[in-house]
Amino acid sequence: MSRSACMRRCLGGALLGLFAAAAAAADPPRPPQAEFGDLFAAVQTAALFPDSKTFADAVPLASPAAILAQYHAQRPRSPAQLRLFVRRYFKMPDAAAAAGLMPGSIPPPALGVHIDALWSQLERRSPSVPLYSSALSLPKPYVVPGGRFRELYYWDSYFTMLGLAQSGRQDLVQDMISDFAWLIDRYGHVPNGTRTYYLGRSQPPFFFEMVALSHPQDPAAAWARYLPQLRREYAYWMSGAAALPASTARRRVVRLPDGAVLNRYWDDIEQPRDESWREDTALARSSGRKSQQLYRDIRAAAESGWDFSSRWLRDPRSLASIETTRIVPVDLNSLLFGLEQAIRAGCERAGDRACAVDFAQRAAARHRAIDRYLWNPQRRIYSDYRWTDGSRTPVLSAATLYPLFESLASMAQAKQVAAVVRDSLLARNGLATTQLRTGQQWDAPNGWAPLQWIAVRGLRENGSEALAAVIACRWLVNVTTAYQHSGRLVEKYNVESDGGGAGGEYPLQDGFGWTNGVTRRLMALYPAAATFSTRDQCADP
Repeated sequence: MSRSACMRRCLGGALLGLFAAAAAAADPPRPPQAEFGDLFAAVQTAALFPDSKTFADAVPLASPAAILAQYHAQRPRSPAQLRLFVRRYFKMPDAAAAAGLMPGSIPPPALGVHIDALWSQLERRSPSVPLYSSALSLPKPYVVPGGRFRELYYWDSYFTMLGLAQSGRQDLVQDMISDFAWLIDRYGHVPNGTRTYYLGRSQPPFFFEMVALSHPQDPAAAWARYLPQLRREYAYWMSGAAALPASTARRRVVRLPDGAVLNRYWDDIEQPRDESWREDTALARSSGRKSQQLYRDIRAAAESGWDFSSRWLRDPRSLASIETTRIVPVDLNSLLFGLEQAIRAGCERAGDRACAVDFAQRAAARHRAIDRYLWNPQRRIYSDYRWTDGSRTPVLSAATLYPLFESLASMAQAKQVAAVVRDSLLARNGLATTQLRTGQQWDAPNGWAPLQWIAVRGLRENGSEALAAVIACRWLVNVTTAYQHSGRLVEKYNVESDGGGAGGEYPLQDGFGWTNGVTRRLMALYPAAATFSTRDQCADP
């Protein structure tokens, strides 16, 4: 490293350390498209890099003002000239290292042994970050998903931590909880990921579930310890609820016609995503829609983690029809019910009776609203709700299992959901995401590790242990078989045939944090299934 580069890195770390405890009300750091304006647009438009995220993650080698001054003075016209300019003034991120075995490694180690070894490959530390970088610092070590995902991600991490705990890495579980608490203290919420361009949104609020992993025998004690952060995250999701008129929405809050309050996904920014700038602007040009609303709906879907899915599309075959902000989703509201219950339990443990009563009432009100607006008695499932026209959306998705996961479904509701899931979403290799083949990655034929865990825990805790075991067994056989052939675990899998999944804005990624975590946990819950070589050995549902 050059002396100047070292000085930049050290100065950046010092500044970030000085300001780490600054109030969240302070201006947040700006994302690359705001810092670099027309240069950022030119680089992304020219498609200098196959992945739009590459330039968003690049480290500037001088201040944005200095680089922009040079850009405007030099005016590189051709793609070749622009590429030379970028190479001179930016350090590109290192290529994603494969997290797995070398091809041809025979025989591969046992899958559990391999996963345990992967944690060190995926562990990162960033107490300081380079000056002007889009990266955000974190005080403690953490685990990244892998591949192009070089930073800490919010909801991914809960599922990763399931495996860390199973692997005996409780130290790293606690470090990651501390990191998330730090993010809430610093920014007022957990961003989608630890990049400046993710600060406009969060992701499904699993922090309270993570905290419970630190004290599984007595989660209330852990929730009492982290009450300030739990309550602050809750305030973030509920911002705008006060004095909100019926049948209107503000930020992440929707007030329904009867006065009940539920939540939606949102992003505070109405610009193309930095990490997918070229894709978003191209869609806006061809959509015929107002670009700001389209960008908002795309970003809201990114906050959901389901980017993208027919859940959010008015026309399942057209991404341009995305309407995420018009939809009250069942998964988000189930998690917020769980968060309300966690705060209630934490307040009870802390001896704050007024808080406990308040949050018990909030949870009860949300439960009533979920039953009224999201429970579909005709279809016997939980559905997303389009608040703008008062209709339940038609897509059956694995999100219908979230009320079981957060223990808000009655036993009768849980049994009905289980029957529909068995008949309509159970596939050859695990739980399908939806029934629709749209080309979007959060639709059929893909299955995702986090949804397998949501299903397995939710079904086990609501009297459908046999179906839970079948889902787990089929998933484990598919992941194990693919691993034995490739030496890798990947981001998503095809649950209708064999091997990795497809679709999305980028190639299939390996690593992979949440697949490792869920698979490791399921292997412990179902040790016999972890040894099966064919799905025929799995019991019938």
